[in-house]
Amino acid sequence: MTDPITTINPATGETLERYPALSDQEMTARIEACHAAYEDWRRRTPHERAETIKAIGEGLRARKDEFARLMTEEMGKLLSQSEQEIELCAAICDYTAEIGPDTLKTEEREIQMGRKGRVAHTPIGVVYGIQPWNFPCYQVVRYSIASLMAGNGVLLKHAANVTGSGLMLERIYRDAGLPEGLFSVLVISHEQSDAVIEHPKVRGVTFTGSPDAGAHIAAKAGAQRKKTVLELGSNDAYLVLSDADLEVAVETCVNGRVYNNGETCVAAKRFIVADAVYDQFRDAFVEAMQAVRMGDPFDEDSDIGPMAREDLRDDLHKQVEQSVEKGARIVAGGKVPEREGWYYPATVLEDVRPGQPAYDDELFGPVAALIRAKDDQDAMRIANDSRFGLGGGIITRDEEKALEMAEHEFDTGMVYINGFGLAMPNMPFGGVKDSGYGREHGGFGIREFTNTKAIFVMR
Repeated sequence: MTDPITTINPATGETLERYPALSDQEMTARIEACHAAYEDWRRRTPHERAETIKAIGEGLRARKDEFARLMTEEMGKLLSQSEQEIELCAAICDYTAEIGPDTLKTEEREIQMGRKGRVAHTPIGVVYGIQPWNFPCYQVVRYSIASLMAGNGVLLKHAANVTGSGLMLERIYRDAGLPEGLFSVLVISHEQSDAVIEHPKVRGVTFTGSPDAGAHIAAKAGAQRKKTVLELGSNDAYLVLSDADLEVAVETCVNGRVYNNGETCVAAKRFIVADAVYDQFRDAFVEAMQAVRMGDPFDEDSDIGPMAREDLRDDLHKQVEQSVEKGARIVAGGKVPEREGWYYPATVLEDVRPGQPAYDDELFGPVAALIRAKDDQDAMRIANDSRFGLGGGIITRDEEKALEMAEHEFDTGMVYINGFGLAMPNMPFGGVKDSGYGREHGGFGIREFTNTKAIFVMR
């Protein structure tokens, strides 16, 4: 029997709820029920599916206050940012419902000697998503709404510490009119999760998390010849070029580092600054990071709340200590506060070089790595000197130069110019290198788990 899952408030360390885990038999029954629901759902027209997707967005907005409070209680993000997350998810539903039917439209093509061809985008079956805790609503909506629009069934294994958020989404989807069982939350162990991947009625797997876990999941799915989409984090670089507006640069970089308590895959993490403006930027950036207020995520005066789990806070602090042992200097923060909850202050490391965790790895919390570059081109070289490639940023007064660098030189899936952003419904989301593969949003995610089928009429 699998042990129950306990959720804990990271601001206080107090238990929130205990959830019974599924037995192997219950888990298998949910997979079978999802597939049975899919058999009906796939026969509905894209326009009919779109109506339900739109209703899910309406359901998210209707329960925004309740859901936002739950997310803040479960993982510690600021309440205002939980509310923003719900609004983004509702907008994703609206956009997907709007473009979904056209994205899935069958194409007629003329083939050789006047014969007819047809290209159809059809659902593949049950898609299994394994999702993290840092955006309890968005991480699920990102893959599930696109997969449902395509006509697939969807299973979810959410991170244990946000189990309540996963179950709330299940209720919202069902109340919006989604067929019973078509979207199903699996409260299961990691060992059981491997069995889900191997189940013959599961046809695709999507995962957001660490590169090592992603490699394990890709290997499991690959052994079953099943498609995967992976988003595996990053140590995104933000370039402050020699002509940057320093006020814009500091505001962008601070927001990019501490938003969502710094626990964001596309957060600004490495700050690579051209020598011509380095000293000025450093002084202003350090001052702004020192002013970041750490406190209760329900308090409107707080800029950052606690980290989501104690082990995550401890691991982050260990990365800071290891970077210092290898030559980095703490110029702001860097000490675990003596207070209730799993808090960590906004921190800045200087003299960051290769071989340090702050340079090589992802620091998933409010810790910034400052790196001096000789000039703008050297800044781009350092930015690309990473095994990751999810996002990044360029801050400069020369927009055309930034666009050229972003398109032709920056080896990432996403680039933000003169600002920090997370995701937008109409723009593709995803990375390269160790940050994974596949794309979501912008219509691209709708086709990720479809069968692009070629049909030939030969006479």
